[in-house]
Amino acid sequence: MNESQQDLEILHDGPDEIPEPVEIGFDAIGKSLRAGWRDFLKAPGYGLFFSAFYVLGGLVLALVAAASGQEWWLMPFIVGFPLIAPFAAVGLFEVSRRLEEQEPLIWREVLGTVFAQKDRQLPSMAMVILLMFMFWVFVAHTTFALFMGVSSLTNITSSPELLFQGRGLTMLIFGTLIGAGFAAVLFSFTVVGLPLLLDREIDFITAIITSVRAVLTSPLVLATWGIVIAAILFLGILPWFLGLFVALPVLGHASWHMYRQIMPEAPADI
Repeated sequence: MNESQQDLEILHDGPDEIPEPVEIGFDAIGKSLRAGWRDFLKAPGYGLFFSAFYVLGGLVLALVAAASGQEWWLMPFIVGFPLIAPFAAVGLFEVSRRLEEQEPLIWREVLGTVFAQKDRQLPSMAMVILLMFMFWVFVAHTTFALFMGVSSLTNITSSPELLFQGRGLTMLIFGTLIGAGFAAVLFSFTVVGLPLLLDREIDFITAIITSVRAVLTSPLVLATWGIVIAAILFLGILPWFLGLFVALPVLGHASWHMYRQIMPEAPADI
């Protein structure tokens, strides 16, 4: 290879070009959910596999909290679950991408793609997600202590009605507003940012900026999409986290198809 060919190859190895996000309508939500359900039915094994880590993790937390008589500790984790759920979708994004491109679904290759992300920008995005989640847990416990007092911590398990009267009710409203703020910020970072990192060679800062721009392009639609995701995840958590076996994969696949509708160079005929 001569010197000019090497220079061309170096230029070609630069970051991928990113198109402008397009405005989408409310019909994109229904289309994405239908496509997510379709992908789950086509490859249920992958959905069950990737969601199992979160279901088992939730069950372990619940059992530990129950054994120690501190079930109230689960509350910030349950409320904050939508903050970390997008990271579970990375493997599901790859499955949907392969179904879309009519590529074969081979366990070794799908898992290989997921593990290969450790050498790209995804770990940096994962760190942002985890730091925000842990900060939310800290804020939630601090808010509880400020409103309820340390002495109330031992009474919540035996007297849960404390949460729905007086200062407890005020604390729930205030904490919900704070949690919604955390969720909105992280959602704006990841709704396009995560699938974009899997789909293209870019840095995570560019992915976050592009994702925020996409939210600002269709704010009402994507705000509604975020509420739909949070509601479905919350319902999936209620039956001892078991509903996540369906909720997580369907939403993961659906999120990929939502990304495909937002980014104009990708096919959106779903």
